[in-house]
Amino acid sequence: MPASPNLLRLRRLGIDTYQEPVLYMHRDCSVCRAEGFEAQSRVELCLNGRTVIATVNVVVSDLVAPGEAGLSEAAWHLLQAQPGELVDVRHSPPLESLSHLRAKVYGHRLGARAFSAVIGDIAAGRYSDLHLASFVTACAGDHLDLDETIALTRAMVNVGDRMHWGNGRRVMDKHCVGGLPGNRTTLIVVPIVAACGLLMPKTSSRAITSPAGTADAMETVAPVDLDVPAIRRVVERTGGCIVWGGAVRLSPADDLLIRVERPLDIDSESQLVASVLSKKVAAGSTHVVIDVPVGPTAKVRSASAAATLGERLHGVGRALGLELRLVTSDGRQPVGRGIGPALEARDALSVLRGEAAAPADLRERALRLAAEVLELSGLAAPGLGLARAQGALDVGAAWHKFVDICEAQGGLREPPRAMFREPVEARHAGRIRAVDNRQLARIAKLAGAPKTAAAGLELHVRLGDRVEPGQPLFTLHGQAPGELAYARRYVDAHADIFEVAPEG
Repeated sequence: MPASPNLLRLRRLGIDTYQEPVLYMHRDCSVCRAEGFEAQSRVELCLNGRTVIATVNVVVSDLVAPGEAGLSEAAWHLLQAQPGELVDVRHSPPLESLSHLRAKVYGHRLGARAFSAVIGDIAAGRYSDLHLASFVTACAGDHLDLDETIALTRAMVNVGDRMHWGNGRRVMDKHCVGGLPGNRTTLIVVPIVAACGLLMPKTSSRAITSPAGTADAMETVAPVDLDVPAIRRVVERTGGCIVWGGAVRLSPADDLLIRVERPLDIDSESQLVASVLSKKVAAGSTHVVIDVPVGPTAKVRSASAAATLGERLHGVGRALGLELRLVTSDGRQPVGRGIGPALEARDALSVLRGEAAAPADLRERALRLAAEVLELSGLAAPGLGLARAQGALDVGAAWHKFVDICEAQGGLREPPRAMFREPVEARHAGRIRAVDNRQLARIAKLAGAPKTAAAGLELHVRLGDRVEPGQPLFTLHGQAPGELAYARRYVDAHADIFEVAPEG
């Protein structure tokens, strides 16, 4: 067979495009001109039997030569390329599922077949970030009804792998819908439940719109990028795990959608339900406790909103064979002291170790959720789960189980500490009457979290506390002076982060 006329010599450009494969072609490249490729064209890259679909960026400088194909880091790793190899560049096949995407953009309902087509193409990497953003936006704002949410969830399960733990086994799980900084109960609940003899293979996500996801916090103390065989070995050995779901093909389309939800700062109700429950089904869970924090600056703002979300979760859960229990909790202020991966992990470790200075609110929340899991499983009778969970924590069984889980996942380590810290002090005397969760989360992100694990902030006051002028409200933590200064400028410009009411 004659050689393809579309062969270009590979060059690694070392550009981080945040997981999106990108091809850089010179505007005078013969392939670019002959095929009519232009900026944002979608092309197939074929190399040694591997195919990756990438987005074209046209270069007008000498970054790449006319006969070269410059690759982003994501494209380079997916192709498993070597410098100087020849890659075949072709037009990508037409995406038939884009008609369904356009229909949703215009407000039409989609059926199961349409969602399967869209999610199948997303999981296969055929959608650009522009397409993904369009899909996320078209489905946001309560634009999916219950049947559509069920269809979306099923489609997300079906495009990936599924774990099975044996017929008749009750496989426990828990999840928090988010919006409450520092609510890192999973690191405590999983070892309590596993120490009581139940199976709890917990796959968690990284941060979407928050300064830390469970996987981000857990990664500061143990590896979380385990494949399915490794997860199975850890769970069979210890009864539990806390791993990153994005490292395995359990609802893989969800991780691609999260990639664009994060910069868009969008996490809509239906997509939240589909994301959470698709991961639970794919991980083999049968019984799930879901924590729904409710507060004026939490993700769920009111009791009525919590009820609406609960109905959607229960409806989708029933359709997919899950037994769910929802727990509404106080979402008026952050949980624990730390906000940011390492700081939140430190809080959890202090609870597990039984330290006197451990955050009491984090301990109480974790015990309540563990009790709900134990009672949902049938291991503890109604009303007796709390005593069972507290016993496992107080005698050290949960801490030893956590150590076992960490060692099985690759080794326990202490979370890192930030190099730079700066206190933020009260401006006047009074009592803390309100806390803005969203602004605190934003400040932690401006300080570098979650990308910089040690970054974030540490709280020193809670609702109802009396403060004096100059008393520290919280301390910023950062690894770079510039990021710390950036966060501090935001703090100085927003006096409403803590509402301090004068007394008398």
